[in-house]
Amino acid sequence: MEVLRTPQERFDALPGFSYAPKYMQQGDLRMHFVDEGPRDAAVTALCLHGEPTWGYLYCKMLPVFTAAGVRVVAPDFFGFGRSDKPVDDGWYSFERHRDAMLAFIDALDLRNILLVCQDWGGLIGLTLPLAYEHAGGPQRFTRLLVMNTGLGTGTVTEGFKAWRSFCNANPDLAVGKLMKRACPALDEAEVAAYDAPFPDQRHKAGVRAFPNLVPDHEHAPGAAISREAAAFWRDRWQGQSFMAIGMQDPVLGPPAMRALHRLIRHCPPPMEVADGGHFVQEVGAPIAEAALRHFGLAAPASAAG
Repeated sequence: MEVLRTPQERFDALPGFSYAPKYMQQGDLRMHFVDEGPRDAAVTALCLHGEPTWGYLYCKMLPVFTAAGVRVVAPDFFGFGRSDKPVDDGWYSFERHRDAMLAFIDALDLRNILLVCQDWGGLIGLTLPLAYEHAGGPQRFTRLLVMNTGLGTGTVTEGFKAWRSFCNANPDLAVGKLMKRACPALDEAEVAAYDAPFPDQRHKAGVRAFPNLVPDHEHAPGAAISREAAAFWRDRWQGQSFMAIGMQDPVLGPPAMRALHRLIRHCPPPMEVADGGHFVQEVGAPIAEAALRHFGLAAPASAAG
């Protein structure tokens, strides 16, 4: 298996993201993650990004969490960020990404987890608590902050189909340009940060693969476990929840999120972010502050300044 590793110098001087990189070996592959805040914190925020982003997506939210004394762990999925990138598009699968994230949680022995997720971070992340329920051990997840995502139960929208078609027609997707179009307030350095993991098309196998991994029929890989997860969140979830919706998202916006809201047991009314799009973390400091208040974890409003 041919694997690429983005040169370290492409990550120099990332605006608002000067955190020391940490790495975990999983077989032949190296996974990158950020790990900030006290290791003995009462709560650990596990921040899962989606496609085509990486952990940098949480740069506006991470300081708010750490200011409240929360430990923040933000891994990059394989194929993204500083993590290793198999060049074969066919290597990527729903199960591989899910198994890698479970191995990551177990290796760090993360507990009392606040799951923070959006896009593919939710497609994978929202299925993770099932693994610990099935194992009969202690529930590692106690809180949920969910943004513009869904469960891959086998049904997809026309908006998603259009996005998938666009990605398939653009195998060398211009990631930074896409992010600038979705988040006009980004400056040139921030756009470059989103481009940093992908120096050329060969580094973008994960970017190309993810849209085609969304379960789009009943028997698609990941659909069954996603339906199990839907039942878990609806019937058995015991933790606290907070939802924020980027109202300008054309694919996973208000209709999709309100459907997900109905599935999450005891989830309070969502926070609606009027100017937020799909990548709502880019205006995420107020979301993090509101979620922490809801969870009873104090954070100064100026923490993200």
